[in-house]
This record gives sequence, C-alpha cells and structure tokens, in this order.
Amino acid sequence: MALSWWRLELPCPPELEDSLIWKLNALGIPRVAVRHRPETPEQRQLLAWLPEADWPEAERLQLEQALAPLADTFALTMPPIVWAQQDDEDWSLSWKQHWQPDPVGQRLLILPAWLELPAEHADRLVIRMDPGSAFGTGSHPTTRLCLEAIEELPDLEGARVADLGCGSGILGIAALLQGAAGVVAADTDSLAVRATRDNAAVSGFSDRLTVDLGSVERLAELQQGRQADLLLCNILAPVIEALCPAFHTVLSAEGLGLLSGLLVDQAPRLQAALAEQGWRAELMAQQSQWGLMAIRRA
Repeated sequence: MALSWWRLELPCPPELEDSLIWKLNALGIPRVAVRHRPETPEQRQLLAWLPEADWPEAERLQLEQALAPLADTFALTMPPIVWAQQDDEDWSLSWKQHWQPDPVGQRLLILPAWLELPAEHADRLVIRMDPGSAFGTGSHPTTRLCLEAIEELPDLEGARVADLGCGSGILGIAALLQGAAGVVAADTDSLAVRATRDNAAVSGFSDRLTVDLGSVERLAELQQGRQADLLLCNILAPVIEALCPAFHTVLSAEGLGLLSGLLVDQAPRLQAALAEQGWRAELMAQQSQWGLMAIRRA
C-alpha cells in the first residue's frame, strides 16, 4: 500500500517560527518548511508533512493542542491549522519547491543547495544551505538582523569568529564569505551541530569551520586559547543573560559581539546584566519586535 501524508499548513508569524520548528522537531516531525517570498519575508507560511498512518484525527488534535501554548509567550493567538492529504509523490520534491533564492542585505544570497545561482544574483556572496535542517534558514528577523550586521562590518579579513548557538551555521558561513579566517561553533542541539557541519561542507568551508556539541565552555575549548575577534550569538535573551558571565572566555578584550534573538523590550534588562560583567551593550538595529545588540568591553 502506497504511503500517503498529511500536510500541515498555517500562517507563521515571525515571532513563532523558531518555537514552532523546535516543537515540531521535538515531537518527531522533521519534514518542515517555511515558505515566504523574498520581497515579503514577514509573510510566512509553515508547512510540515506527517505520515498519514501515524497521525489519525485524535493525534492531529493533540498536536494542535501542543502547539497552541507557544503563542502565549508573545501574547499572540495561534493561527488556524489547515490539514490536507497528499498522495505518495516524492514529498521531498514537494517540499523543495517552496524554497527560492533569498537575497539579504546588499551582498548576501541564501541559496538552497539544489538550485542554480540565478544570473541576476551572480554578484552576491552565496550562502549555500540545505534548509532541511530547519535551523536558521535566514527568514527569521533575528537571523536577518545578524546577517545584515555581519555584512556591514568594515573588516573581517583574517578575523577569528565564535558562533554560540550556531543553529544551521548560517552566520559563521556569512562571516567566512567576507574574509574571516575561521569559525568555531557550538550548539546544545545535536541536530544543529549536524546541520552546521553539512552546510559548511555544501558552502565549501569544512576546513575553516569547526563545530561541536556543547555550550560556551565547549566553545572555549575549541578555541584552544585563541579568543575570537567576533562573537555571534543568536539565541533567546534569557539564555544570553545566563551565558554572558562566560563571554570573556571566548571573546577577546578588543573584540565585538553581535547578540540577537532578543525582543526589543528585553534590551534594558540584558544591557544591565552585560554591564555587570563589564560589557558595554548598545541596541544597534531592530526589525518588528526583535533587536540586535552589539557589545564591547567597557
């Protein structure tokens, strides 16, 4: 009997993207895509594919109930979920058709690994990605804020970069494209570590990007005493606050840190926590409710 699928579809507010993808992966649903047009990145639709035999109506209802509380954190209402049956076509091809080349800033282009480089983007620096990893595909405002900030740095030539909570590795790859000498990266999710390793290979940077499972302590070990000139940290504000006492172990005294993943209204508390650890923090940019913070030694 041919396998068939349920296709889950729902509008995906930018605030919920990471939480929804994380929750779906945690529930054993890895076949996920977030569809948007490059000109309207804030208008997203999340899609997921579930084997029909494993997800009868009662199970699908439980899934909807499990996802609903994720919106409460942002005082939002979870958009309605639409279920559609999909015959046993190659679901991966169906999934891949939702991804398109995605220009970011003035010079970067996120390009799904299976697509050819469009002629109109031939002058851009290409971040080749396999969005199947579902970690940091570049559509979330926090990721775009970081990418645009990396692009605007005056000189990354020869810089040492540390990526804490690397997700897909997209930020480290962007830094390497702009001349960084090497990236060390860490994430507490083994799937993210694998995604970063795979994307580094696809982009041709396996020899210059080192990644391993762990948090800031493991990142410091990977550096082997050579602290970073640039720290990238795109994770949620409470986690940044918890980790910032150890930032001095991975970022040099003259270095720059780019912190994202924080809501703008969380910035004052985070700035105070960073100041207690000897860092001067400034909110540099924002998109929607999300902010980007730059830190240097006070």
